[in-house]
Amino acid sequence: MIIQSDLRIEPLLATCRQGLAAAQAYEAAARHSVAALIAPAGEIQAARLDEHQFAAHAFAWTATYVEALRQLLAWAERADAAGRLAELDGLILQAGFGEYLAQLANGIALAQGEIARPADLGLDDAPQLREPAALALIRRGNSAAVRTRIAALMRDGNFGDAGLDDDTLALMRDQFERFSAERVTPFAQDWHRADRLIPIDVVEELGALGVFGLTVPDAFGGLGLGKMAMCVVTEALSRGYIGVGSLGTRSEIAAELIRLNGTAAQKQAFLPRIASGEILPTAVFTEPNTGSDLGSLTTRAVRAGDVYKVYGNKTWITHGARSDLMTLLVRTEPAPGYRGLSMLLAEKPRGSDAVPFPAPGMSGGEIKVLGYRGMKEYEIAFDGFTVPAENLLGGVPGQGFKQLMATFESARVQTAARAIGVAQCALELGLAYANERKQFGRALYEFPRVSGKLAWMAVETMLARQLTYFAAREKDQDRRCDIEAGMAKLLAARIAWANADNALQIHGGNGYAEEYPISRVLCDARILNIFEGAAEIQAQVIARGLLSGRN
Repeated sequence: MIIQSDLRIEPLLATCRQGLAAAQAYEAAARHSVAALIAPAGEIQAARLDEHQFAAHAFAWTATYVEALRQLLAWAERADAAGRLAELDGLILQAGFGEYLAQLANGIALAQGEIARPADLGLDDAPQLREPAALALIRRGNSAAVRTRIAALMRDGNFGDAGLDDDTLALMRDQFERFSAERVTPFAQDWHRADRLIPIDVVEELGALGVFGLTVPDAFGGLGLGKMAMCVVTEALSRGYIGVGSLGTRSEIAAELIRLNGTAAQKQAFLPRIASGEILPTAVFTEPNTGSDLGSLTTRAVRAGDVYKVYGNKTWITHGARSDLMTLLVRTEPAPGYRGLSMLLAEKPRGSDAVPFPAPGMSGGEIKVLGYRGMKEYEIAFDGFTVPAENLLGGVPGQGFKQLMATFESARVQTAARAIGVAQCALELGLAYANERKQFGRALYEFPRVSGKLAWMAVETMLARQLTYFAAREKDQDRRCDIEAGMAKLLAARIAWANADNALQIHGGNGYAEEYPISRVLCDARILNIFEGAAEIQAQVIARGLLSGRN
């Protein structure tokens, strides 16, 4: 039963369950069709994957949409079982199903100008999505009337039940939302426009609040919490400013690398200081000519007695000058590709704007960027920079790539949470402006094309949130979630950009002015589709994983 304004929960849930079954049947048909293109003998053939890359990526997006619907329905069912599924939540569920089923049947936007339709998956049509419940959702699930009702219910800032299902997490969310409101939001635009680092006192306050040790075991001075807690805190801080929400990213990566792979001495030496915020890490992986192709990395570390001497160039180093510790990926062995890579825990002195890298054997400078400015980006040249041999992560050379891969799940879940915070920020900026701005004698919000955009932004933000929370919960249960984390990052990054673009459109010409925060949010949102694995890389990973037998 499709609802308009009167909430009839059980018929709606039943309809969505049937709609999900139809979507899953369509996904299965797409998987079979694309597998025939790129893995006709059962194993993926690299040449055929290249030839049919668009089909493979279209399948990755198809599977991502289906997983997002599955998690949105699970969210609604949990809320219903707890007796808290409100009308707005039911309408979000209905609109999400209606729109994503329609896009599965008619075309998913992989990017501007790239629409994946059933034919691109090798399918003549999508008969699975003509099942009665799916058709009903496609035709009326995300109608103008539904969007109008969502807009009416969210006008006062109610965006639906987040689905945390945990009082401690809810308290953490409230605490860090207050922190953002008081210490971040009022100042973020000035930090961005002046292109300066987030003030160190803000960083120190976050350290005192435990942000840098959220997932560090309590035995090493951390809070010993899980990835769900990391998501909640990251989202709340990124809602204020992505730069602040990202401050914990490098600490999360470094701590995970050391926790999973470090020697006992390395864990004792670094984890407590990372957790307290005494040392700020940075990730030093990317090179000018390699990007995502880490197997082609050329920066080398040569053993000379009790030290390694590092030679080469790195780029896109976030928070590089202010950091105290580099997780530095280098080539230590003559083996080709990934097998010769090692990870060094390279300590360095903090730099300044005038002298960003004061250590001997290091030089470099800032890369000026459009957004995401609060930690700054750098390029670094190494010419004999020394690292004690005892700081080789794990003490065994040649393990760097494997060690790094083990952190990708957490990093991508955390990036998805940052994207949700940015998406939520854009939604709230658009809503506030639409309520305040008067045109033709009435508020912009009263025009259906404006309120309808905001309603859909709220729906899609919830879709990304529930997919991300699912990946985090899987990680907290020690279940493999590389595909789920990739899906969350892929979808949330696109939604953050779409929300920012739509919110700026609502602002009209004012949105293009630097004095309005939405101009910053648009620039910040754009990077989310690139770092921690570009959207195309993310789709490639998802497709490979699913078509290789991962479910």
